[in-house]
Amino acid sequence: MSRVAVAFSQARKGVRHGIHASLTPMRFEHGAMEGKRRGRLFRAQRLFDAQGVEMLYILKFYLPRFHNESFEEKLTTIFHELWHISADFNGDIRRHAGRCYVHTSSEKEYDRQMLLFAREWLQMGPSSDVYEFVTCKFATLQQKYGKIVGVKVPQPKLIPIRRAG
Repeated sequence: MSRVAVAFSQARKGVRHGIHASLTPMRFEHGAMEGKRRGRLFRAQRLFDAQGVEMLYILKFYLPRFHNESFEEKLTTIFHELWHISADFNGDIRRHAGRCYVHTSSEKEYDRQMLLFAREWLQMGPSSDVYEFVTCKFATLQQKYGKIVGVKVPQPKLIPIRRAG
């Protein structure tokens, strides 16, 4: 049973620079349902699939921008986002030591490591059925499959908590 909602959003501009994918955690630090932001207490909005399974993460790809990158860049992006998932798989992100806890002290070095992970995974010989769609550019996917459709997953909101005073 997957606890990661996979979604896509249309990139506003058809340029190469900009965001290609994002991972939204659905919990606060250590998987807590509540947490502080800017000194205020908030609750995490919850997301459930059609069967009632709660999603702990939203993995979103920005199309066509994501699909118009090279195969290796797309794999690196996928690993980049998946590596943000906490090892405890509790809805929080993986937190690295130091001030730059999301990407370590260097996002460039983080991406270099993700490229190594992607290459290592490919050397394990996964079935091409698993990743074949990632090898194509966006126009090729449209030619092959027609329209790209999906269910829109709205960006979750932080819900302010008011304590009885």
